Amino acid sequence: MDWLSAELFWFLLGFFLLLAEFALPGVIIVFFGIGAWVAALTTWLGLTPTMTGQNLVFAISSVVLLFGLRKRFHQSFVGDSNDHAIEDEYTGKEVLALSAIDERGGKIEVKGATWNARSSELIAEGTWVVITRREGLTFYVRPR
Repeated sequence: MDWLSAELFWFLLGFFLLLAEFALPGVIIVFFGIGAWVAALTTWLGLTPTMTGQNLVFAISSVVLLFGLRKRFHQSFVGDSNDHAIEDEYTGKEVLALSAIDERGGKIEVKGATWNARSSELIAEGTWVVITRREGLTFYVRPR
C-alpha cells in the first residue's frame, strides 16, 4: 500500500480510536487515539523514522496521557458519580420485609424486586420497614 504512509497510518489510527471512544465510552480509548496522533506528528517531523521508534512513542505517550489525564478528563466529561440521587429515591420509603432482617442480613421488596437488607434491630418477616440508606446493593432499614 504505497498510498498509506506511516504518518497517515498513525493519524487514521488515532482518528478511529477517538471515534471508538464514542461507541465504547469510558474515557480510556481517547488517550490511545491521542498517542497515535503524537506518533503521527513525530513521524511527520522525522523524529521517529523507524517503526520501533513510532511504536515506542505511541505506547509511552498513550500510557503517560492515560495515567496523567484520565481522572481530569473523566470528571470533565462524565462528572462525579453521586449515589445520593439514588438514595434519595428510596430513603424514607416503607417496604415489606420478605424475611427476618438483622445485622447479618435479610430480604426486602422494593418496587417489585427482592433486595438485600440489614438492620441493627431484629425485624420479623412480614413487617413493614423504612429504608434509612443504601450502600451498593444493600438497603439499611429500621422498623416502621
